[in-house]
Amino acid sequence: MQFSESWLRAMCNPPLASEELCHLLTMAGLEVEEVESVAPPFTGVVVAQIVSFEKHPNADKLKVCRVDAGQGELLQIVCGAPNVVVGMKAPCALVGAKLPEFQIKPAKLRGVESFGMMCAADELGISQDHAGLMVLPEDAPVGTNLREYLQLDDQKITIKLTPNRADCLSLTGIARELAALTGAPAEFVEPLNTPAVHEHKRQIALDAPEACPRYCGRIITGVNAKAPTPDWMRQRLERCGVRSISAIVDITNYAMLELGQPLHAFDNDTLQGAIHVRWPKSGEKITLLNGQEVEPAANMLLIADEARPLALAGVMGGEGSGVTDETQNVFIESAFFQPDAIVGRARVLGFSSDASHRYERGVDFALAPRAMARATQLIIDLCGGEAGPVVDVVATEQLPSRHSVDFRPARARKVLGFEISDEAMQTSLQRLGMQVDAVGGVMRVTPPSYRFDIEIEEDLIEEVARVYGYDNIQPLPPKGPAKMLASTETLRPVHRLRRQIAARDYQEVISYAFVDEAWERDFAANADPIKLANPIASQMGVMRSSLLGGLVGALATNVRRRASRVRLFEVGRCFAKTQAENAVRGYAQPMRVAALAWGYAAVEQWGQAARRVDFYDIKRDVEVLLGEQASFQRATHSALHPGRCAQILLEGKVVGYMGELHPALVQKYDLTTAPVVFELELDAALISKVPQYQEISRQQSVSRDLALVVQSTVSAQQVLETLTCAGGQNVRAIEIFDVYTGKGIDPDQKSIALRVSLQHSDRTLEEAEIENSMQTLVAAAQTNLGARLRG
Repeated sequence: MQFSESWLRAMCNPPLASEELCHLLTMAGLEVEEVESVAPPFTGVVVAQIVSFEKHPNADKLKVCRVDAGQGELLQIVCGAPNVVVGMKAPCALVGAKLPEFQIKPAKLRGVESFGMMCAADELGISQDHAGLMVLPEDAPVGTNLREYLQLDDQKITIKLTPNRADCLSLTGIARELAALTGAPAEFVEPLNTPAVHEHKRQIALDAPEACPRYCGRIITGVNAKAPTPDWMRQRLERCGVRSISAIVDITNYAMLELGQPLHAFDNDTLQGAIHVRWPKSGEKITLLNGQEVEPAANMLLIADEARPLALAGVMGGEGSGVTDETQNVFIESAFFQPDAIVGRARVLGFSSDASHRYERGVDFALAPRAMARATQLIIDLCGGEAGPVVDVVATEQLPSRHSVDFRPARARKVLGFEISDEAMQTSLQRLGMQVDAVGGVMRVTPPSYRFDIEIEEDLIEEVARVYGYDNIQPLPPKGPAKMLASTETLRPVHRLRRQIAARDYQEVISYAFVDEAWERDFAANADPIKLANPIASQMGVMRSSLLGGLVGALATNVRRRASRVRLFEVGRCFAKTQAENAVRGYAQPMRVAALAWGYAAVEQWGQAARRVDFYDIKRDVEVLLGEQASFQRATHSALHPGRCAQILLEGKVVGYMGELHPALVQKYDLTTAPVVFELELDAALISKVPQYQEISRQQSVSRDLALVVQSTVSAQQVLETLTCAGGQNVRAIEIFDVYTGKGIDPDQKSIALRVSLQHSDRTLEEAEIENSMQTLVAAAQTNLGARLRG
């Protein structure tokens, strides 16, 4: 919204400098985006009148003018402008004047002295017009300072409004805000109710009252459409960024800028019958004022007569019914359209208009008759004519309502965080045009018709803060009792987990929770992912249920850049549909931690031979991460190699998976070799085993080796669990150091060699005790696993 500061000050003029006024508006939520002078600085330019002129004796295109500049005697000025005529008034830069580009000095032009310069608009920086001298009105007083006469010290202010403040898309709205913020009086133009002189009128039918619940129309006959737009109106329009077109069109634009109500003028002689506000019929077309022919969509509201569409409601008028220089009778429209019926319609057609910009944000539904009266008054004053009766059709039940909102001063003080009296808050709200009724300790506040954004108590609290002034709120430090929360050793914080994984030579990545639908099928076998209603990109259309896709995607990027070793991890939230009772709206949002290793197990070096990372490298990382409490079982996973995949268990509960990536996915994502990955529930990874004191025995430990032959289907994990449970207190550790298959062992069997450490805390073990413990272990293996001692 661009406006003229002088126009604003004509309505409300607080004792503030321009910079202070702009700062005040910004701090009140009407952000001042730009301030521009209407003309660059210059001095010594006055209104002058050309008394006479004659042809220059030595130049065909120059004239020697006698100019009255209010200096007591006529000045001789040589001028080359083509539009010089006797009696015209134009700007004159006197000797010593400082213009934007140069300074005026006495000069000789082709042998003739010149004492000053007659100026074009572009030479003063007022506009780009350089066709001739800038023509001033006939009543411009000679000798008057041009800056004062044309108000060239005015500023063009552009404010950036949020969509909820459509009430400030007018000078009246901004002046109303300024008066509330400063307490300065506001003087608004009260339009005269022009009485009807004749009975000519058009019936109005609201065929779509849900979209247009109010429509005002009025016929004005005998207008002079060729009447010039007065300079004061043209000046105000131009400084608001609106181009002057013709007197009647300029009047509708002026009333819109002044009041905030878009209006439209039709050539009444082109209309047939009643005016209908309706939805379009199939196949209808209309040519708009910008020359664009459109076929309105079914949701585009039309203004039509009995024969044809006349305008796109709230967007733009039609070319066939617009006013021209030949128009003698006009039909003025002033309506209220529901924002939902207008929003987005202009953008669909590839353009925007001042009317649609206002209507789609919301226009005061009570403003239409007042704007009609203002436009009528201006048209009759400037173009003549006689007004007919106003036809105001209202579907009352479809108009917006302004419900009262209960406002509690005590709560406002608590939310705002500073002391302000009840009286001050009531005054602030009343300044904003709100009706305030005290009911006990509560204020019942009813917003005016133009404030449709006031719906809840927090809206009113914000208004109080705005009027009070954010600059006036003291920056007090927050106060609150600080309590050190007790930490538990059984649950470690996430940042410690991240540091631990990083210490295992992984680098953290952060990827989008929005992923490609193909990733969900590949890495989670999820055929029904959570789809986004409005994705930011086609390849980010669903919510992830696994972190593996993001890790593999990052790996693929590094592989394309010739990386030889990649180790990544991510801690993040996943999303899945669920029927669990504790889920929010049918969705689960678990936190998970996942990691990926690819390439060489160690950085290339002379100390060890290069080898590829394998399943057991990552298995060890998982064991360290889970504090040696995890167990592993062979499993299958859609994204992992069928024979190199395991599920991770913690206290018998499956908490994740690990393994090599499936060969089909390795080929699909061009990875050359398979990475090894794991993914865990974050809660499981955060569990920490509390260390317990145990005295170190001073007695010598004893080691015995044990080789058991078991079926190939028996896992090493089963062997360890069985022997650990049967070992007793003297068995301190059992470790597997070899697995053998081949000669001497049946093809469906394998030999597992174990080292058993035995020790007593108080005394040296006797050979009989050692042998008894070993026999117990062998018996447990035979009974539970079908094992036998290897010969």
